[in-house]
Amino acid sequence: MLLPAEIIKKKRNNLVLTSEEIEFFINSYTQGKIPDYQMSALLMAIYFNGMSPEESVALTSTMLHSGITVDTSSIPGFKVDKHSTGGVGDKTSLILGPVVAAAGVYVPMISGRGLGHTGGTLDKLESIPGFNTQQSLEKFIEITKKIGTCFIGQTKDICPADKKIYALRDVTATVESFPLICASIMSKKIAEGIDGLVLDVKYGTGAFMKSAHDAELLAKDLIHIAKSYGKKITALITSMNQPLGRYAGNVLEVVECVEIMQNKTSLDRFGRDLYEDTRELSLQLSAHMIHLSGKTNSLEEAYTLAKEMLVSGKALEVFKKMCREQGGDLNGLVLPKQKRDVLAPKSGYISSFNVEKVGIAGILLHAGRRKAEDTVNPTSGIEFHVKIGDQVKEGDVIYTILGDEPELFDNAHKTLTESFEIHLQKPADHVLIENIIT
Repeated sequence: MLLPAEIIKKKRNNLVLTSEEIEFFINSYTQGKIPDYQMSALLMAIYFNGMSPEESVALTSTMLHSGITVDTSSIPGFKVDKHSTGGVGDKTSLILGPVVAAAGVYVPMISGRGLGHTGGTLDKLESIPGFNTQQSLEKFIEITKKIGTCFIGQTKDICPADKKIYALRDVTATVESFPLICASIMSKKIAEGIDGLVLDVKYGTGAFMKSAHDAELLAKDLIHIAKSYGKKITALITSMNQPLGRYAGNVLEVVECVEIMQNKTSLDRFGRDLYEDTRELSLQLSAHMIHLSGKTNSLEEAYTLAKEMLVSGKALEVFKKMCREQGGDLNGLVLPKQKRDVLAPKSGYISSFNVEKVGIAGILLHAGRRKAEDTVNPTSGIEFHVKIGDQVKEGDVIYTILGDEPELFDNAHKTLTESFEIHLQKPADHVLIENIIT
């Protein structure tokens, strides 16, 4: 007979758990037969001692089979998704879904909400009046077949073990554990019924992984699990050492994505397009998704096709169709009415950002959540006027705080003034994509 305390003791002593032990413990906890305090003890033991590749695969499998999986067999052809480990201004899903769908590859996306300083795709889409992310799985399949892509939230029937365990990880300081991250991500993605996955694994001051080295280790663990299920997978290691694009904040990020799909630019005082990094990362991720499907003979060909879908307006048409199918009214977007600037305290070069502090400022504005049950204000957000390496003068605008709750601006302003550094010497150029792992 398996005993929870003995399984905890075994992992505490850095021994390898069997698939049977992992399955027993996780399923018993999901069913309410094991209390939170014993699950917390196992999580902490995993946090400190890690898991073998075989244990990680077993944990993923148990989470995956704790609920239903989506049957996508009626969708013809290759199905591919993208997962990002999260950041500030990270909005590429709203562009790459339509781009890849327009290129003829299906993109069924089960997305999440923002938690902590990182944004969530569902929150962005729900800032579009009427947009319904809570579609049934039948409707999810129907819309994906019809227009090539659909965005919904995780249902209560998909990976319920992960949902229950994640809530406990959040309050027991075990979120950053590699095996727990991998099992959480991959169980949900495999449950989607996809054939391929492109990972955007971020590192830097605004990411869970602070170094590119740690991001690569996480990417390799995720790749190992995906390959054990026969999935095609590629990982891009990308920087979150500065916010992505021009805006962070739900409706503001929708505006940015729509304008990029309309081929608009947003030139700063240096003549540089503030949309460029969002556009480029979206195209790079799209190219890898298209190439995984086998539709192109080379990555370069896939990038050319992705860019054609964006520039031609075909991606925008898919996005508009998706909004109509899911009840969204793009013409009804409500924009913020109040603003306040954050100014440079001295002259010099922007040398670095603490992107996590930028995200915290967003939480203070109610653009993000401290706790899962918090509500967000879709009009709140931050506009970015500079990037690393830009030369600024004292009094130049670094950020603009935007929203409809000006009483929240003071605390956000204070946090933002502490989120960047200005030095006399120009720093090295910021690198957006550090590495690609296939």
